[in-house]
Amino acid sequence: MICLDGIVIRRDQMISAASKIVFLLFSFLLLAALASAQSGRVQPKATPTPPEDDPVKVDTEEVKLNLLAFDERGQFFQGVTKDDVVITDNNILHAPESLKRIPANVLIVMDTGGEDRSMKSLDGTRRVARALVANLRPEDSVAILQYADKAVMTSEWSTDKEQISKSIGRTKFGIHSAFVDALNLARSFLMSGELENKHLVLITDGTDSSVDLSRKNAAMKSFLTTDIAVHVLSYAKMEAVAIEPRTKAISNAPAPVVMPDEVKATLPNGSRDIMQAPKIGPTINVDRTFLRKMRARKADLELAEEMLQTLAENTNGTDITPGSVDEMEAKTATVAKNIDASYVLTYIPKVPFAEKGGERNIEVTSKRAGLVVQAKRKFVVPAPKR
Repeated sequence: MICLDGIVIRRDQMISAASKIVFLLFSFLLLAALASAQSGRVQPKATPTPPEDDPVKVDTEEVKLNLLAFDERGQFFQGVTKDDVVITDNNILHAPESLKRIPANVLIVMDTGGEDRSMKSLDGTRRVARALVANLRPEDSVAILQYADKAVMTSEWSTDKEQISKSIGRTKFGIHSAFVDALNLARSFLMSGELENKHLVLITDGTDSSVDLSRKNAAMKSFLTTDIAVHVLSYAKMEAVAIEPRTKAISNAPAPVVMPDEVKATLPNGSRDIMQAPKIGPTINVDRTFLRKMRARKADLELAEEMLQTLAENTNGTDITPGSVDEMEAKTATVAKNIDASYVLTYIPKVPFAEKGGERNIEVTSKRAGLVVQAKRKFVVPAPKR
C-alpha cells in the first residue's frame, strides 16, 4: 500500500490504472498515423540549409610598359607581335599577354621660372616645346603644363597642333621654380582616366626653389610605380657650365646676370640699354655670400642632372643634356622619334606584385631577326600589408 498526500491506493489497483493509460495513449497515436496515411499526404522533412560559400576572388595583376621597336638602321619597326619578344622580370622569364600600337599621350612640362638663370629662358623653352609638338605624329594627343611660382595646366589633351602652339604661347615667366609641385601634378594628370602609352616630357633644369632633396627624390621615385615613360630635355648641364665662373672670386667671364631677359625687356629704354650693355674685363667678387650661393646652385644643377638622367633611364625614357638651346631644339626630333616608336606591352607576373614588395627590374628582348627593342625599366613595389 502506498500513501500519497493522504490518498490510499492499493498496488494492484495502481498497476491496472497505469495499464489503461498506456493502452489509451498507444491507441491514440496509432489512429493518428492511420489517418495521415489514408489522406495521402506526405509530411516534408526539414532539410538543413547549408551555409552560403563566400565568393572566391582571384586578383590578376597585369603589368603594362612601353616598348620601343627599331630595325637595324634605327628606323621604326612595323608589325611587331607578342610572339616576337620575351620578358625578364627579376630574372624570371615571362611571355607577353598583349602587344599593341596606339597613339601616344604626351604631357609636356615647361620650366618657365627660376631665380638664377643664365641659359634657360621663356622664349627658349617655348621654342623647344613647339619643336617637339611639330615632330610628333598628327594622331598623338598633347597637353601642356607650365611651372614657375606654381604649377598649372595650360591646356588639356588635344591633337590640334595650332591650338597646342597657342597654349605654349600663353605660358608665363616667374621668379621661382616649383619643380616638385609640377612633378606631382603631372603624375596625377597622367594617371587620371584610363590612358595608355603615356609619356612625360620635362623641359627643365630640374632644380626647385624651396623643396628639400627628400621631397624631390620622393616625387621622382613615384613615377617608378607607374607605366609612364619620362623623357628629359635638360637645361642643367648648360646652366652649370654658365655658372662656373661665378663660383670663383676672380673671373674673366661676364658679370653675373641678376635680371632675366624677360624682365629687362620691360624696362625703359635708358635702363634697358644699361642692363643689356656687354661687360668688359675681369670680374672681382668679394661677396662671400654670393659665392657660396653660386657654388650651391652649381652643385644643385649637377645633382639635378644626375637625378633626371636616372629617372629617364629607369622609366625607359630619353635623356637629352645639350650644350645649347639650339641643340636642345634640334634634339626634340630624337625624343619624338622614341615616343612614336612605342608599343604598349602587357604581361602577368609569375610572382605577383602584391605578394612581394621591393624593386622589379624588367627588360624585354627580341626573338625576331632584325628587330631591335628598347624596354628596360624599374618598378618600385610597396611592401604588402601584413
